[in-house]
Amino acid sequence: MNFNKCNRCGCFFLAEGAICPNCEPKEQLEINRLKNYIEENVGTQCNRNEIISSTGISDKNLNRFLTQKQFSDFASQIQKIDLT
Repeated sequence: MNFNKCNRCGCFFLAEGAICPNCEPKEQLEINRLKNYIEENVGTQCNRNEIISSTGISDKNLNRFLTQKQFSDFASQIQKIDLT
């Protein structure tokens, strides 16, 4: 077990991972929201602000999610969306 700082709220916690147990449910909800958004908008051009306003995910968390390995299956879809 490690002493970590939560990437979402900044609190310190004793557990594995980068997200504290208190933030984990919201983390999963936002990840699912982003996955759904990507699946629903395959092939359309969207900018970062559209993604943020449609999903309610903060810019900070969107950046963090898009670098996670679990989105490797969506890599071709994410590249089609203009995130600049």
